Amino acid sequence: MAGGSQFAQGGPAARYEVFHTDCPARDVVDHVTGRWGIWVLISLRGNDLRFFELRDSVRGISEKMLSQTLRVLVEDDLVWRRVEPTTPPQVTYGLTPFGREVGQPLTDLFDLITRRLPPREDVRT
Repeated sequence: MAGGSQFAQGGPAARYEVFHTDCPARDVVDHVTGRWGIWVLISLRGNDLRFFELRDSVRGISEKMLSQTLRVLVEDDLVWRRVEPTTPPQVTYGLTPFGREVGQPLTDLFDLITRRLPPREDVRT
Protein backbone atom coordinates (compact mmCIF):
# COMPACT_ATOMS: atom_id res chain seq x y z
CA MET A 1 0.00 0.00 0.00
CA ALA A 2 1.90 3.00 -1.25
CA GLY A 3 1.19 6.55 -0.15
CA GLY A 4 -1.88 5.73 1.97
CA SER A 5 -3.89 4.57 -1.04
CA GLN A 6 -7.36 3.23 -0.28
CA PHE A 7 -7.20 0.82 -3.17
CA ALA A 8 -5.00 -2.17 -3.88
CA GLN A 9 -3.05 -1.89 -7.11
CA GLY A 10 -4.11 -4.32 -9.78
CA GLY A 11 -5.89 -2.81 -12.73
CA PRO A 12 -9.63 -2.67 -13.39
CA ALA A 13 -10.53 -5.12 -10.62
CA ALA A 14 -8.76 -3.10 -7.91
CA ARG A 15 -10.04 -3.83 -4.43
CA TYR A 16 -10.45 -1.57 -1.43
CA GLU A 17 -7.77 -1.74 1.25
CA VAL A 18 -10.18 -2.48 4.08
CA PHE A 19 -7.48 -2.40 6.73
CA HIS A 20 -6.63 1.20 5.88
CA THR A 21 -8.39 3.57 8.29
CA ASP A 22 -9.57 5.89 5.48
CA CYS A 23 -11.14 3.12 3.38
CA PRO A 24 -14.81 3.83 2.55
CA ALA A 25 -15.59 0.10 2.53
CA ARG A 26 -14.37 -0.06 6.12
CA ASP A 27 -16.88 2.64 7.07
CA VAL A 28 -19.75 0.64 5.57
CA VAL A 29 -18.62 -2.50 7.43
CA ASP A 30 -18.48 -0.47 10.66
CA HIS A 31 -22.00 0.85 10.06
CA VAL A 32 -23.39 -2.62 9.34
CA THR A 33 -21.65 -4.39 12.22
CA GLY A 34 -21.94 -1.58 14.74
CA ARG A 35 -24.04 -1.97 17.84
CA TRP A 36 -27.38 -1.28 16.08
CA GLY A 37 -26.79 -1.62 12.33
CA ILE A 38 -27.06 -5.39 12.24
CA TRP A 39 -30.34 -5.34 14.18
CA VAL A 40 -31.87 -2.72 11.90
CA LEU A 41 -30.94 -4.76 8.80
CA ILE A 42 -32.29 -7.97 10.32
CA SER A 43 -35.51 -6.21 11.38
CA LEU A 44 -36.09 -4.93 7.85
CA ARG A 45 -35.46 -8.31 6.19
CA GLY A 46 -39.14 -9.28 6.28
CA ASN A 47 -40.97 -6.05 5.49
CA ASP A 48 -40.73 -2.32 5.27
CA LEU A 49 -41.33 -0.62 8.61
CA ARG A 50 -42.24 2.82 9.80
CA PHE A 51 -39.90 4.52 12.26
CA PHE A 52 -41.80 3.59 15.42
CA GLU A 53 -42.40 0.02 14.23
CA LEU A 54 -38.68 -0.29 13.68
CA ARG A 55 -37.95 1.22 17.10
CA ASP A 56 -40.28 -1.32 18.71
CA SER A 57 -38.69 -4.14 16.70
CA VAL A 58 -35.14 -3.30 17.79
CA ARG A 59 -35.62 -3.44 21.54
CA GLY A 60 -33.33 -1.29 23.63
CA ILE A 61 -32.50 1.26 20.95
CA SER A 62 -33.26 4.91 21.67
CA GLU A 63 -34.95 7.10 19.08
CA LYS A 64 -31.73 9.12 18.79
CA MET A 65 -29.61 6.03 18.09
CA LEU A 66 -32.17 4.65 15.65
CA SER A 67 -32.18 7.96 13.77
CA GLN A 68 -28.38 8.03 13.62
CA THR A 69 -28.16 4.39 12.55
CA LEU A 70 -30.80 4.83 9.85
CA ARG A 71 -29.09 7.99 8.57
CA VAL A 72 -25.79 6.20 7.93
CA LEU A 73 -27.46 3.10 6.49
CA VAL A 74 -29.40 5.31 4.06
CA GLU A 75 -26.16 7.16 3.14
CA ASP A 76 -24.49 3.77 2.53
CA ASP A 77 -27.39 2.76 0.21
CA LEU A 78 -28.32 -0.19 2.42
CA VAL A 79 -31.69 1.23 3.48
CA TRP A 80 -34.14 3.46 1.62
CA ARG A 81 -36.33 6.09 3.26
CA ARG A 82 -39.75 7.27 2.08
CA VAL A 83 -41.55 10.24 3.63
CA GLU A 84 -45.30 10.49 3.12
CA PRO A 85 -46.58 14.08 3.19
CA THR A 86 -49.07 13.67 6.00
CA THR A 87 -49.41 15.45 9.32
CA PRO A 88 -47.35 14.27 11.08
CA PRO A 89 -45.14 12.88 8.28
CA GLN A 90 -45.03 9.09 8.05
CA VAL A 91 -41.54 7.79 7.38
CA THR A 92 -41.07 4.25 6.10
CA TYR A 93 -37.79 2.35 5.76
CA GLY A 94 -36.87 -0.73 3.77
CA LEU A 95 -33.85 -2.56 2.40
CA THR A 96 -32.32 -1.60 -0.92
CA PRO A 97 -31.12 -4.43 -3.18
CA PHE A 98 -27.61 -3.83 -1.74
CA GLY A 99 -29.06 -3.95 1.79
CA ARG A 100 -30.77 -7.28 1.05
CA GLU A 101 -27.53 -8.65 -0.33
CA VAL A 102 -25.53 -7.51 2.70
CA GLY A 103 -28.27 -8.58 5.10
CA GLN A 104 -28.47 -12.16 3.85
CA PRO A 105 -25.18 -13.36 5.42
CA LEU A 106 -26.15 -11.52 8.63
CA THR A 107 -29.48 -13.35 8.65
CA ASP A 108 -27.68 -16.65 8.00
CA LEU A 109 -25.29 -15.92 10.89
CA PHE A 110 -28.16 -15.00 13.21
CA ASP A 111 -30.08 -18.17 12.24
CA LEU A 112 -26.99 -20.37 12.71
CA ILE A 113 -26.36 -18.96 16.18
CA THR A 114 -29.98 -19.30 17.31
CA ARG A 115 -30.14 -22.91 16.05
CA ARG A 116 -27.05 -23.79 18.09
CA LEU A 117 -28.29 -22.30 21.36
CA PRO A 118 -30.09 -24.58 23.81
CA PRO A 119 -33.88 -24.34 23.75
CA ARG A 120 -35.10 -21.27 25.58
CA GLU A 121 -37.42 -21.85 28.51
CA ASP A 122 -40.48 -19.65 28.80
CA VAL A 123 -39.71 -17.23 31.65
CA ARG A 124 -43.05 -15.42 31.99
CA THR A 125 -43.82 -14.08 35.43
